[in-house]
Amino acid sequence: MTAAEKAKANFMRGLNCAQSVLLAFSDHIGLDEETALKVSAPFGGGMGRMREVCGTVSGMCMVLGLLTYNAGNPTNAEKSALYAREQEVARRFRERNGSIICRELLSGVKADSSPNAEARTPEYYKKRPCGDLCADAAEILEQYLMEEGLIAREAERSRSGGDGQ
Repeated sequence: MTAAEKAKANFMRGLNCAQSVLLAFSDHIGLDEETALKVSAPFGGGMGRMREVCGTVSGMCMVLGLLTYNAGNPTNAEKSALYAREQEVARRFRERNGSIICRELLSGVKADSSPNAEARTPEYYKKRPCGDLCADAAEILEQYLMEEGLIAREAERSRSGGDGQ
């Protein structure tokens, strides 16, 4: 299953957008599922349903931090390298979807910024692009990570039977 398929399936099972993307990379990031879900939970709905930066983009950034940031050496160069990676995947997401802002991505969909989570009904999933945005973010990130040699290409993972690290 590709990261895109995992991310969309995660969203369709009730996870928020940030959780869906982060968890799609669980075999690479070294976090157990419970920790991954807890750390990414606040970023759903454009951070706490405030409709700011899309949670899928936040999820991509979390994965990049977990895979590439040297927390033992937090120099300006280390921070700058991470920021450059984050800006690149955000640029790709914006190029594909027109924005990285939740409220803009949901334009035309009745979505408020109240703190109350909506029931996940068939109508909810039908009216929202979020599942597809989760898939887009995971696909963009997976491609970027492969380009940078941070994870193995799918064919290499299949041959080795490993998780790509």
